[in-house]
Amino acid sequence: MSIRTIVILIATHCIVGVLGFGVGIYVLPILTAPPAPSESEIKAMSSQAMYTASFRRELKGSDTFHWGEGTVTIGKEFITFMGKLAPGPDYKLYLSPEYVETEDDFNRLKATMVRVGDVKTFENFAVNVPAGIDPSSYNSVIVWCESFGEFITSAMYRE
Repeated sequence: MSIRTIVILIATHCIVGVLGFGVGIYVLPILTAPPAPSESEIKAMSSQAMYTASFRRELKGSDTFHWGEGTVTIGKEFITFMGKLAPGPDYKLYLSPEYVETEDDFNRLKATMVRVGDVKTFENFAVNVPAGIDPSSYNSVIVWCESFGEFITSAMYRE
């Protein structure tokens, strides 16, 4: 086997390995996600919501792989979402006193935000609001990928 053939084999195997790793990071959260709450479960949990807002794809910080689209409700006990999120690992739900729609805004204001909990499903979700967090003290809800520091989506629910 010539050196050229060995170099080509090593290069192609590395490329396939990197592609496989990337596909695995994208697909694994989809495969391991728990069942999403049903529309009726979301409606029941959101019946006591104080605020409603919409996640939209057209935000400055959203792109092909990082987006959300649907209706989010914010209550004292639950924050619910009916719609779809781009799949990804380690999504967290935050409340912010200021509206953000980019990674830079998120990082600048992160110290003023409160993390509510984990988002484990990509179609509909319900996150319990821990005791001591008052959603009325904030005006925006944000989905953030903690592992990769990626902005996913946000919505302002009160002025």
